[in-house]
Amino acid sequence: MTTGKPSKAQRRTESQRKAAQRRAAELRAKRMRMAIRYGGALVAIGVLILIITQLTGSSSPNNPSTGVTGANVKTVPIPASLHMIPDPATTPGDEALPIPIGPKLATLANAATGQPVDGVQCQAGEQLISHVHTHLTIFVNGKAMVIPYGIGVPGYEAVQTPHGPFVETGSCFYWLHTHQEDGVIHVESPSTSLSFHLGQFFAEWGVPLSATQVGPYKGKLTVFFASTGKRPELYKGDPADLPLGDHYQIQINVGTPVVSPVNITNWGNL
Repeated sequence: MTTGKPSKAQRRTESQRKAAQRRAAELRAKRMRMAIRYGGALVAIGVLILIITQLTGSSSPNNPSTGVTGANVKTVPIPASLHMIPDPATTPGDEALPIPIGPKLATLANAATGQPVDGVQCQAGEQLISHVHTHLTIFVNGKAMVIPYGIGVPGYEAVQTPHGPFVETGSCFYWLHTHQEDGVIHVESPSTSLSFHLGQFFAEWGVPLSATQVGPYKGKLTVFFASTGKRPELYKGDPADLPLGDHYQIQINVGTPVVSPVNITNWGNL
């Protein structure tokens, strides 16, 4: 005789189905916003280029590379003299990006609980007017550190998936938050005019970040950064100032050995 109560396997399957539907809906919404946002802009840019070309009678000369990425972050090529070890093998999570194996960099003991933090608000639902993703990896003395799920989601509730817990709901969502332990920072805000940097994410987390410290770990930092479609390069500034943007990649190494940049090429539906 059955009770009609779903089995554990059925509940897991249903949770996976809902997570997949949510990710697909996010992708469709993002594509629609991009089409609306840039469709008219492309026409205007084309007209402007035509006018400039007619006025000048020639195109501008090619400029040499300045070492500035598309995100206007000053980087330099990684020197051949920098000794690095290979990044560790990992398996992809529910968001298609790899989940590191190691201890958590820090817990959520000091995480924000709903109050505005460094200009970032926590709202009742996820704000999808602007929705992009940045990947963050952290290594301490060559060992991977896990960035916890639930950062920026006070009172989170997570479902269990084959790749570990995945946050689905919470009392509110900060504009910067994590759903899983894959290092994906979801940047979701109610305006396309807002911009964010890594220091704000760490402020939500309640964890220190500076040019000499990441969480409880202090020492020499080796930081890699890549904007959309670029390969990671060496960044020598304060990592707290690094921007968060669509498919940006940030890697922070504390101490040695330095791990080779984790270069994401498959972003799945993100």
